[in-house]
Amino acid sequence: MLVAKAQDLTPALSAVITANLPSLNPKNPSKTPMRAYLLSSLSFFRPLSSPQLRFFRPLIHRTALPRFTPSFSHHRCFSSPLFSSTQVSFVDEKERGEEEEKWDFSSNENEAFAFEDDGGVFAGEDMKHLAAPVIEVKELEELPEQWRRSKLAWLCKELPAHKAGTLVRILNAQRKWLKQEEATYLAVHCMRIRENETGFKVYKWMMQQHWYRFDFALATKLADYMGKEGKFTKCRDIFDDIINQGRVPSESTFHILIVAYLSALVQGCLDEACGIYNRMIQLGGYQPRLSLHNSLFRALLSKPGGSSKYYLKQAEFIFHNLETCGLEIQKDIYVGLIWLHSYQDTVDKDRIKLLRTMMQEAGLEEGTEVLLSILRACSKEGDVNEAERTWIKLLDSDGGIPSQAFVYKMEVYAKVGEITKSLEVFRKMQKHLGSASVAAYHKIIEILCKSEQMELAESLMKEFIESGKKPLMPSYIELTDMYLKFSLHNKLESTFLECLEKCRPNRTIFNIYLNSLVKVGNLVKAEEIFNHMRGNVTVGVNAKSCNTILYGYLSSGDILRAEKIYDLMCEKKYEIESPLMEKLEYVLSLSRKEVKKPVSLKLSKEQREALVGLLLGGLRIDSDEERKNHMIRFEFNQDSVVHSVLKRHIHDQYHEWLHPSSKLIAGDDTPHKFSTISHSYFGFYADQFFPKGQPVIPKLIHRWLSPIVLAYWYMYGGYRTSSGDILLKLKGSSEGVEKVVKTLKAKSLNCRVKRKGRVFWLGFLGTDSMWFWKLVEPYILEDLKDFLKAGSDTTDDFAVESRDINFDSASDSEENTCSD
Repeated sequence: MLVAKAQDLTPALSAVITANLPSLNPKNPSKTPMRAYLLSSLSFFRPLSSPQLRFFRPLIHRTALPRFTPSFSHHRCFSSPLFSSTQVSFVDEKERGEEEEKWDFSSNENEAFAFEDDGGVFAGEDMKHLAAPVIEVKELEELPEQWRRSKLAWLCKELPAHKAGTLVRILNAQRKWLKQEEATYLAVHCMRIRENETGFKVYKWMMQQHWYRFDFALATKLADYMGKEGKFTKCRDIFDDIINQGRVPSESTFHILIVAYLSALVQGCLDEACGIYNRMIQLGGYQPRLSLHNSLFRALLSKPGGSSKYYLKQAEFIFHNLETCGLEIQKDIYVGLIWLHSYQDTVDKDRIKLLRTMMQEAGLEEGTEVLLSILRACSKEGDVNEAERTWIKLLDSDGGIPSQAFVYKMEVYAKVGEITKSLEVFRKMQKHLGSASVAAYHKIIEILCKSEQMELAESLMKEFIESGKKPLMPSYIELTDMYLKFSLHNKLESTFLECLEKCRPNRTIFNIYLNSLVKVGNLVKAEEIFNHMRGNVTVGVNAKSCNTILYGYLSSGDILRAEKIYDLMCEKKYEIESPLMEKLEYVLSLSRKEVKKPVSLKLSKEQREALVGLLLGGLRIDSDEERKNHMIRFEFNQDSVVHSVLKRHIHDQYHEWLHPSSKLIAGDDTPHKFSTISHSYFGFYADQFFPKGQPVIPKLIHRWLSPIVLAYWYMYGGYRTSSGDILLKLKGSSEGVEKVVKTLKAKSLNCRVKRKGRVFWLGFLGTDSMWFWKLVEPYILEDLKDFLKAGSDTTDDFAVESRDINFDSASDSEENTCSD
């Protein structure tokens, strides 16, 4: 119907334009090029049909977040009592935080799932078959007045040629006569001529008018077009508008939005796709297409097992939907679900057994991936018998034995204390494959160190170093930890120094060495190492480091230094171990009237300024429904060199505020996502930066732009281009950005502004970048100065977000305000 209307409107519009052309050139009506204008106008009117888009399987890394818990009462296919709504939920952040941190980057936790069939069915192919409501829009000739038809025809021609700011001004100038019908026609016309961005801007302008009435069909069609173009943010914006109007989005909108999220290489999109998928069932009662189930399931398994394992419940939910609705379950679904189960900390052997039985009943053979998953599960349970049976099957398979299988078998024997057999498996791997993998070296050295086989561990470590394989750090940590247990402090020191020559500094091994120095009473050297850790942001100190050196000072009776460490721990709000606190209370009672205890939570001046800079750079604050308590969510780009250093510093700087699930338990690798506790103290910042849940620029921002604030803004939300210019990212209104620019100018910092979508980019170009760098350099982390220094040619390879910012071109969105 909509296509037919598009074709019918073309002659009607041409008649209107022809009849009213003189009015389009008021200065000289007789010289209006009528034929040329008519032909150019008609070229915009083409029938509306679905654009042919290609969607690729996404390769995205996400972390599951608690979202919508599906309810099966809305659809007949989801009535099984075996899958209650409480079973289907994302992993809790606390569950994630309680596991031991991984510093071994060659670990088998980083193995990605290998799909046997790279083809498969993808949800993007089904989008053109989805039903959607028809937009009821009047024909152009049905409008009452000829002048109205003429102006509307002019708008149809004019609006697609302008940026958002000019477009809004043009529409504002037509407010006296432009109402719901005319604006709807404009939006529909823009979609017909594939100017969907213009249609979206017209739609958003409509929403701000007093006469606006929600049009479900228009919102649905526009959301679908935005999603098909991969513009998931705009599609989600309209999706939320539909929800806010008390309506349920159509099946096409759910489907297309999920596909748009899965096709985006942006962090967090997989979580959003899962949430929309669950709402599709919970809110809409829809039965998703087979291709959508398969696409989402594949996306869950698109990253290494250590990351994908948190999506087990979501994967089980998808499997349940496939099963109960009688849809085809492909082999990769069975294999992938077994693979996810094998990575869990507590393996559900009964569920794995049931899935294997279901595969056999479906006539599907177990391939190498299934057998590897079984071995992985056995390595966690110490099930030698099942591991031996699986090993025999691997020997009989055509593909040979993968290197991971040897590592898992070594671990199985280590679980039951058969260390000699673990070493035999390692040697067989070398013989069978020609050389051992890095993961195998890490595992066998770990096994030997924990079983206190010192000579064998040293011999294999020497062999590992001579092989030239890396990283060596995990094995160095195992060795030094073993030496500490045996009080072999000389060997520990020589191994520590050797490690520093071959590896990047690591806090874990520094803490082991510090502990060794304290135990032998070498407090002078211990103090030197402790101060070095404090001064090196890559290493840093934590509560364990402080408690270790504090123990040394109290044991030696050095009260003055013990008080200094105590003051540092109070400042950093580190928890003091109970035995040390008892000694401290007695010692400090002799020299102080009152003993301070690091219990009160209050942001220091540096923490406050750093927080403002991080918020300007894009940090988020989540508030409860009553806006009484607020949580800060720190999120870093795991592929960015700058963020990999900054996240360690931020984690240490705000450690006392962190949620228990975000605090490090063991190891030394800081997660790329962590959050604070929910607290009323952050209310001021939530009210200033997120008054209604959306980012704004505070009215008092001109008072807060200190050099420290600018430095943290630069480190978190800024980039240094290959030409040496400095860019800062900022979200908010044009007025807020203008205030920031004026404040910077008052500090003799000139910048240019470019708008890209919802984001403003402040560019310090040429000599302006040098002035900016001189101001912030004292507050930039030492290890980041080479990456962020203005004019240098060392760039962060992953700062792709800013690569296409051109300050010489016009802004992509509403207005190019604030530019100097």
